[in-house]
Amino acid sequence: MLMIQDIAQLRALIRQWRQAGERIAFVPTMGNLHKGHLQLVDTARQHADRVIVSIFVNPMQFGANEDLDKYPRTLEQDCQGLTEHGADAVFTPTPQLIYPRGLDVQTYVEVPLLGDYHCGASRAGHFRGVSTIVTKLFNLVQPDIACFGQKDYQQLAIIRQMVIDLSMPIEIIGVPTIRAEDGLALSSRNGYLTAEQRATAPALYRTLQWMKQQLNQGFSDLRTLEQQAKQQLAAAGFKADYINISNRQTLVPATDTTAALVILAAAALGNTRLIDNIEV
Repeated sequence: MLMIQDIAQLRALIRQWRQAGERIAFVPTMGNLHKGHLQLVDTARQHADRVIVSIFVNPMQFGANEDLDKYPRTLEQDCQGLTEHGADAVFTPTPQLIYPRGLDVQTYVEVPLLGDYHCGASRAGHFRGVSTIVTKLFNLVQPDIACFGQKDYQQLAIIRQMVIDLSMPIEIIGVPTIRAEDGLALSSRNGYLTAEQRATAPALYRTLQWMKQQLNQGFSDLRTLEQQAKQQLAAAGFKADYINISNRQTLVPATDTTAALVILAAAALGNTRLIDNIEV
């Protein structure tokens, strides 16, 4: 696997692959890779001749009181996993390379409406940071396809819309959430949980499953169901940020006539913020 740190080297590699007529798949990550990330690489391999992964902890998508400095960086371990799963190259730029003029004067990309709810409502500027870095990386790598996890449901929807709006010739593939045996969605932030919190954490997904069951049985008072779910999480020790039953396409609050639903949730255990979702 090739290790790439500068843009000229990256572009030379991409040009070489293109001249050979090879199809390129891209998996952008922030590192600290787990089985969910590696599943993205496996999916990418199924759709392309070459797979390139980026590892970049993007400062633009972290808020003032979030965990940028303590976000785990495990490059050696990550590269071992990527090699085992057949990645052809890993791009590991520095913030100075990506934002040479600094964040304050960086041109940014923002997708309206889809980012107004859920995580966008409680993490100001987060999705602006996501869409900006993904656009920059897409411009650098110029992939045919890119793979993203469905655990970050809102992020995936925003990236899909951004690609459409900006006429990017990239196919976006959503990859189902990988879960631990007890149902907890795999996440880099799970490592922040204490042993006691880790034992409690699967209650988030169990609550979403219970909500889905209620909806499938005909419960139609969506706002009441959301409140009941928040109460369940509070009783389990969570502090819920949101639990929203939403339209699967627009992510706006669903009504009792909305056919395709997704339940989106974010809740904290101690200082660790967990997100999850389930389609109905």
